[in-house]
Amino acid sequence: MNKLSFLIIFMAFVSCKKDSIINIDSLTDSKKNDKDGSILAIDTLLYAPFKSKILNEFYNSKDNETVWQSENNRKIIIKTIKNCETEGLNPDDYNITKLSELEKKFSDLDESEQINYDLLLTYNFQKYLTHLHNGKLNPRKIYNNWDLHINELDIKTILNNAIEKDSLIHEIEKCQPKALTYQKLIKALQIINKFPDEQTPLIVTEDKIYHNKKNIAVINIKKKLRYWKDLKAKDSITSTYDDDTFEAVKKFQTRHGLISDGIIGKSTITALNFTKEERKNQIIANLERWRWFSKSFAENYLLINIPNYSLNVIEKQKITMNKRIVVGKINRKTPILTSILQTVVFNPTWTVPPTILKEDLLPEMIKNRNTLKNKGIGIYDSKNKEIDPLDWNEKRPRGYRYIQKPGYYNSLGVVKINFPNKHSVYLHDTNHRNLFERNNRSLSSGCVRIEKPLELAQLLLDNPVQYSKEKIDSIVATRETLFIGIKKRYAIYQWYWTAWSENDELIFRDDIYKLDADLYKQLRN
Repeated sequence: MNKLSFLIIFMAFVSCKKDSIINIDSLTDSKKNDKDGSILAIDTLLYAPFKSKILNEFYNSKDNETVWQSENNRKIIIKTIKNCETEGLNPDDYNITKLSELEKKFSDLDESEQINYDLLLTYNFQKYLTHLHNGKLNPRKIYNNWDLHINELDIKTILNNAIEKDSLIHEIEKCQPKALTYQKLIKALQIINKFPDEQTPLIVTEDKIYHNKKNIAVINIKKKLRYWKDLKAKDSITSTYDDDTFEAVKKFQTRHGLISDGIIGKSTITALNFTKEERKNQIIANLERWRWFSKSFAENYLLINIPNYSLNVIEKQKITMNKRIVVGKINRKTPILTSILQTVVFNPTWTVPPTILKEDLLPEMIKNRNTLKNKGIGIYDSKNKEIDPLDWNEKRPRGYRYIQKPGYYNSLGVVKINFPNKHSVYLHDTNHRNLFERNNRSLSSGCVRIEKPLELAQLLLDNPVQYSKEKIDSIVATRETLFIGIKKRYAIYQWYWTAWSENDELIFRDDIYKLDADLYKQLRN
């Protein structure tokens, strides 16, 4: 792994304290004597139109009286909401136009209008804080394979602290995600907003383009590379794929997770043809995703970024191992989840899942009864007795279990790593070890396959004497299944993100499950 790739991986994980991303210019928290409005009693019937339990409970705790007497606090809220575009949120979701208008004429508002403004400000502010902390959308309602625990935000306490302790800015900052990757996405949004409106033409070519060759498409490729600042503007643009363009293409490929060989093929053309607007929307979608993820990391954990085909072990904020992985194909997606590693299983058996049985193996078995036998898979009846393939009833295929014996050519390879989840997925070795050399590794049936997994197993077992490399090799050589509990606590974060920034450069990955555009569309609805 080159130095740049390792740095990108490292900077994507670690959770740390961050600087405030709210820009409220010279505004500061209000003081005790900074109250320019009157405290007014609120008729509780006025809560009904908002249909908000949080709003009801909050005002009940404040004796059903207005709370935003401080002009400074009101302006902080309005300024914060106006600036929420810097985090990929939409000010219009929080009625910013109406709030701004009311604030401008606050001194002319009668008591009824002041009460309405107070309620409107609270309702939209708590809505904004909730979206900032947990995301605007709920992933469980969008996806059936996103198993994430969303920590509910205690809005009532936050608002009470902001008012009683005059610490509004501090309370807002507490709601912001602290993960470094989230900050890198904020920076990515800042970077892409500085690019001018795009007028670069679409690149059209069916041919691969090689260094020093001529192709009319190279003209538009150079324009795209100049736009994204991978190629410096020098001489007039020609159709020759020259040295400067070759280096620029390699840089572009590296930023997009492609093989940086300088060969301009289909994947490179596809990435080049993304517009500024599409990339900006992709960044905004990823910001939303990171608001769904955990607000803090365990001391030791595995972090999997599915579109980056990467697994990294982080122990006490240091990367101790990184691995290439194979993930689920688009019709058998790897689920997004958080869990705790539980056991290492050497020489596992493999029970064929129903989907693979139906879609992959049954058609082969109907043609050739010995297909499973050739793969080392036994057929077992309801009494756990192995039957001859010739006695298999193809009309009742679900009446059997199909189990592959342990061994180097088992579909799970020689080791798997279990963790509790409702999707029946795990980490494992593979009998197709050549797949890790591919750039596109969305190839599995949902589980995550790991390159050189015995190295990972040894690290997780955390006992160099009892589970040395030699000892593990001897266990594997027995071909007997062995379960070993993982005593050291490791969390696993199996997540999905396709954009970030590093060293003021935009980093993108292929959206292998085609989630970004749809998520952005739902965010803006």
